[in-house]
Amino acid sequence: MIKTINIPDDITTGIMPIVHSDRRSSARKQCIGLLWIFFAAFVGFSLIGSMAFAVMYGIEQNRRMNNQTITVDNNSNLCLTRYCVKAASSLLESIDEAIDPCENFYEFVCGMQLKNTKIPNDANSQDIFVTLETRLQDAIIDLLTLSTSNNTNKPEAIFNAQRLFASCVNETAIVADSVDVLLSFVNTELGGWPILKGSTWDDTTFNFSQLLLKLAEYGSDVIYIAGTQIDDRNSSIQAILIGQSDLGLLDRSYYVNESDVTKAYRQFIRNFALAFATDRSMINHDVNAIFNFEKTIAMYHWTLNEQIARYAETIHSTIGNLSVAMNTTFDFVGHLRRLYLLVNVTLVDTDVVIASELDYLRNVSLIIDQQPPRVLQNYMVWRFMMSRAWIIPRRFRTIKQQFDQVFLGTTVEQARAMKCASYVNYNMGFAVSKLYIDKYFDKDARIESMAMIDNIRNQFIDIINQSTWMDSISKSRAVNKARAINAKVGYPDYLDDNNNTKLEKDYAEYNFNSSFARNVLLMLKLNVKKNLQALRQLLDREEWIGYTPTIVNAFYNPSFNDISFPAGILQTPFFYKDAPKYLNYGAIGTIIGHEITHGFDNYGGLYDKNGNRILWWSNETLSAFNQRKTCIIDQYSNYTVTQIDLQVNGEQTQGENIADNGGLKAAFFAYQKWTQIHRNLDKKLPGLTKYSAEQMFFLNYGQIWCSKMTDQYVRNLVLRDVHSPSQFRILGSTSNFPEFDRVFGCQPGQGNSRVNKCIVW
Repeated sequence: MIKTINIPDDITTGIMPIVHSDRRSSARKQCIGLLWIFFAAFVGFSLIGSMAFAVMYGIEQNRRMNNQTITVDNNSNLCLTRYCVKAASSLLESIDEAIDPCENFYEFVCGMQLKNTKIPNDANSQDIFVTLETRLQDAIIDLLTLSTSNNTNKPEAIFNAQRLFASCVNETAIVADSVDVLLSFVNTELGGWPILKGSTWDDTTFNFSQLLLKLAEYGSDVIYIAGTQIDDRNSSIQAILIGQSDLGLLDRSYYVNESDVTKAYRQFIRNFALAFATDRSMINHDVNAIFNFEKTIAMYHWTLNEQIARYAETIHSTIGNLSVAMNTTFDFVGHLRRLYLLVNVTLVDTDVVIASELDYLRNVSLIIDQQPPRVLQNYMVWRFMMSRAWIIPRRFRTIKQQFDQVFLGTTVEQARAMKCASYVNYNMGFAVSKLYIDKYFDKDARIESMAMIDNIRNQFIDIINQSTWMDSISKSRAVNKARAINAKVGYPDYLDDNNNTKLEKDYAEYNFNSSFARNVLLMLKLNVKKNLQALRQLLDREEWIGYTPTIVNAFYNPSFNDISFPAGILQTPFFYKDAPKYLNYGAIGTIIGHEITHGFDNYGGLYDKNGNRILWWSNETLSAFNQRKTCIIDQYSNYTVTQIDLQVNGEQTQGENIADNGGLKAAFFAYQKWTQIHRNLDKKLPGLTKYSAEQMFFLNYGQIWCSKMTDQYVRNLVLRDVHSPSQFRILGSTSNFPEFDRVFGCQPGQGNSRVNKCIVW
C-alpha cells in the first residue's frame, strides 16, 4: 500500500479538492498561461501552426523563466500532446527553481505547490491523492445519480448502489426517520443507552457477552475485534483472528495527559448525548465514566509500533486449545462460537485461531470484570453511536464536526454527495467499478502497465542477483519469489464482461430502500456475514480482496504474493497516455517498484513465494538484511517534522521506507533499460526543455509526493501511519540513490545527499 486511508465503521475518510492561491510569480503565471494558450492553439489549428506557436512559446519561455536560458533546439523534439501539456503545466506549477535540487529536492520539486496550495476547510490535507480521489468521487457521483431509466438492462446490483446513494444524499428523509431508527435499534437490540435515561436505566438486564455479540453482528468491534482472515502460516486456508479493537482517539498517547483533544472528545460525548436526552441528570457523571474507562484500557492498548515489534508474541492455536493458550477471564471461545453461529457457521475444535495483543486481551478482560454495568453499557453503546453520527441529521453531525476540528483540523463538514460517494464505493465498489470502467477508464492503461510491471520486476531481479550480502540459496529463493509475484491491474476481468452473474451473486442480498439509517444497519450486518462465512469458503487467489478498482492506491498482499494496481490510480499524473515514458516510470513505475519491494521488506520478506509465513532466508543473509534495515530505521528516525516538532518513527515506518527506496531504484533502472531499446523516443515537455529525461523521471517522482497537511493530521500520521510524511519519502529515497546524485550533479554530503547511503535493495 502506498498511502494509508483510515476507514471508520461506515465510511472512508473524506477527501476534497485542491484549491490554488492566485499568488504566483509573474514569470510563472505567464509561463503557465502560455502553456494553456498553446494547448488551445494545438487543438484548434493544424500541426504546422502548432509547431510555429511552439517556437514562439520557446522564445517567450527563454525570456521569462527566472532569466534562465531554455533552448529549444528542434521543435520536433517537443511533445505537444494534451497529456504532455498537462504534465508540463502541473510540474511548472510545482517546481521552485530558486531551490537547488541537491540542497533540498522536496522544496525544489514541491516548493511552488506548497506556497500556492490552500487546504480547504473540509479537508485535512492536500496532495495528488486528494486530487485524484476528488476526481474519482465526482465521477462516481455522476454514475450513481444517473436516471435508472437510462438503461433498464443494467444489473440489479447497480440499481441498488444507486438506491443506496440516493438514500444517503436525501437529507429530508434522513431528518424524517434516521434518529427514530437509530434509537429504536439501540433500545431494542443493544439494551438502551443509560446516559439518555438517567437513573431509570435498569442495570439488572445487562449482559456483557450478549452486548458484545450484538455489536459484533453489526460490525462494531468495541474493546475486542474478531473475524476471518487468511492464515499467515498456511495461505490456502482461512483462520479466525481475535485482538484489540481501535480506541476512540486511535492512539494510546492521546490518553496519557489532558489536552485539547481529550477535552474536545469529552465535549463530543456530552453534546452528542444532550442532543438525544430527555433526562439529563447523569450526563456529566456518565461522560467522565465513559472517558475514564477508555483511558484505563488505553494504557494496555498496543501502539502500531508495538504491533510491529511484538508480532512474535502472537499465538497460533485452535478453538479446542484456545482457552488454555490465552488464559483470559473472558470466554473468547464461547464468544467466537456464538458469533460464527449467527451466520450458520459451526466452529470445530480444529479451526485455527490467531490471537494478537495477548496482554491487552488478558488485562482488559480483568478490567471489565471490575466495571459497573452502567459504565460498560454506556461506553460500548457510545462507540457504536460515535461511528453512526454521520448517518443522522446535520444538527448531530455538527457536534461531531466540532470534535473533528480539534482532532483532524477540518472546520466544516465534507460535502454530503462526496461522503456518500465514498460510502457506496467502499461498500459496493465492484458495482461502482462496473460503471466506472465502462465510462471513464482507458483500458489501454492495463496493457502498458503490465509491460512496465514486467520490466520493473526484471530490474528488481537484477538488483537481487547483484546483491553482495545474500548467499546463493537465499538469492535463488528471492528471485523465484519475485518471478512468482502475480499482478492484478485495473480491475478483475469479469467486470469487462457482459455476463453479470458474479456481480449479481456477490450483491444478491444488497437490497436497499429510501431509509438511509436502515440501509446502513443492513450493510453493516451483510459485511459481517460475508467476512464470517469466508471461513468455510475456498480461497480464490485471483479474487480482489479488501479493495476495489475505484480506489487511488496500490497494494502488495503477502499471503497471495500479489501486487495490485486499481483503475483509480492508473490516471494522470501517475499514468500518462501519449507522453514520454519518463513520466510514467517516475510515477506509476516507482509505485510498481514499491509494491514489488514490499515482498522483500521487514514484513513481506517473512513470507515465501506461496504466501506462507516461513523463514526462507539463511541466518547469515537475514543478519545482513537486519543490519541494512537498521540503517534505514536510524536514518528516518533522525528526521523531524518541524511543523509539529515530532520525530519520524523509523521502526514503525521501516517497511514503507524500504519499499520507497527499492521501488525508486528498480523503476529508474527499468526506465534506463527502456531507453536503451527505444533510443531518443522520449521528447521534452514545453517549458521544461532544459531538464534531461532522467531528471524528468525524478521530477515526476517527486511531484506525486508533494503534500500539505494540517497540524492535527500530521500528528495522527506520525503516531499511526506506517508511511513516513511525504517530504521524507522524497528526501529519504533520493538521498540514498547514487544515480540521483549523478543525474543532478550532487556531491555526497551536499544538502539532502547522504555520504553513507542506506541501501537494502
